[in-house]
Amino acid sequence: MFNKVFEYLEDESGQTSTEYILLVAVVALIVFKFKKTASAKLDALTSGVFDKANTKILQEMDDN
Repeated sequence: MFNKVFEYLEDESGQTSTEYILLVAVVALIVFKFKKTASAKLDALTSGVFDKANTKILQEMDDN
């Protein structure tokens, strides 16, 4: 029995559609799980970048 399991695990003849479906499902679950966290961090990052850019532009306008 163990030999069959090891043979199955060592078989690398190619990925089947089932393996691709499972891979997509796992990636989708990860994306849905961390969607809120990633969205919040991305919003904070972009806001910080645009705030600094606006501040720099306003400083340059005041200097001229």
